[in-house]
Amino acid sequence: MVYKEFIQMRRDRLTFAMMVGIPLLQLTLFGYAINTDPRQLPTAALISDDSPFARRFLAALQTSDYFQLGDRLDNAAQADRVLALGQAQFVVQIPSGFERELLRGERPQLLILADATDPSATGSALAALAELPNRLLAEQMRGPLAAYAPQAPPFDLVIQRRYNPEGLTEHNIVPGLMGVILTMTMIMMTAVAVTRERERGTMENLLATPVRPLEVMLGKILPYVGVAYVQVTLVVLAAMWLFAVPVRGSLALLYAAVGIFVLANLAVGVFFSTLARNQLQAMQMTFFFFLPSLLLSGFMFPFRGMPNWAQAIGELLPLTHFLRIVRGIMLKGNQAAEIFAHLPPLLVFTALALALGVLRFRRTLD
Repeated sequence: MVYKEFIQMRRDRLTFAMMVGIPLLQLTLFGYAINTDPRQLPTAALISDDSPFARRFLAALQTSDYFQLGDRLDNAAQADRVLALGQAQFVVQIPSGFERELLRGERPQLLILADATDPSATGSALAALAELPNRLLAEQMRGPLAAYAPQAPPFDLVIQRRYNPEGLTEHNIVPGLMGVILTMTMIMMTAVAVTRERERGTMENLLATPVRPLEVMLGKILPYVGVAYVQVTLVVLAAMWLFAVPVRGSLALLYAAVGIFVLANLAVGVFFSTLARNQLQAMQMTFFFFLPSLLLSGFMFPFRGMPNWAQAIGELLPLTHFLRIVRGIMLKGNQAAEIFAHLPPLLVFTALALALGVLRFRRTLD
């Protein structure tokens, strides 16, 4: 019986490849791609007081290794926009007359705006930021300011956590679960449903009908679109009533984005069904696609904490863009203009997945 099982394993090459490939994939992703302490986070600066202290403070930010200074902003509206679009994780605001008030001992305020939708992405950086004034003062407070050195910093470092001021993880996790649930269920149900037709021998009945491959595929896909919207509605209601997650944006815009995302996943499910010979293989392929989507999309671990090659793979996955869309709409109140940048990748992926699914399905029927 043992020998027979080894023979069966050798014949089922796809299952054997999954048994070897999935552990290797897990080792690679967890060993090289996952980082719970992200560094070099994009930081914009709104500097209204271009003084030596301001320049020294920005230099200290860069040397901390948590912040990567990028664009210089002109006004507060630009600061709000780069945070809403996710282009910057932090914005440093140094008001005009900051150094003059500092020299007078008037305790000016230095403002740090943080995109706190994902508390794990900003926690370590904000902790390092809290220690930055003391380290800066040790080098900067000399001469007339030496009396301030052993005391508290002569300015107030004000940290404003945008979109999730209390740092609640459920505000980040619950909206993301919408994409995770849709990815897992849509791909698996579609792949298993089509493969089941082949296993039970009912595919021959479909071949005897005058329907075309595209019509067969759409007939398999469309019922699950309705199931997906039921799932989305349940997640939204649970988010609002059970977890008190705010919905600041338009639900109509969210449902429209859900439609594109669902079609992409259903097309992947149909494509997998044309490769699998049985339902077990269909589920294995689903898991092989679902695992990198879960780990590289920014759902479980900070996206910006991953190396560049992992981020490049993550940008190809539809879940990555959908998470940014759903969190942007629910937590930031993003409108169509803010989420537009994430729609082309979703549309391109959907078109490619549908094309591959139709071609493979046509060959399967032939």
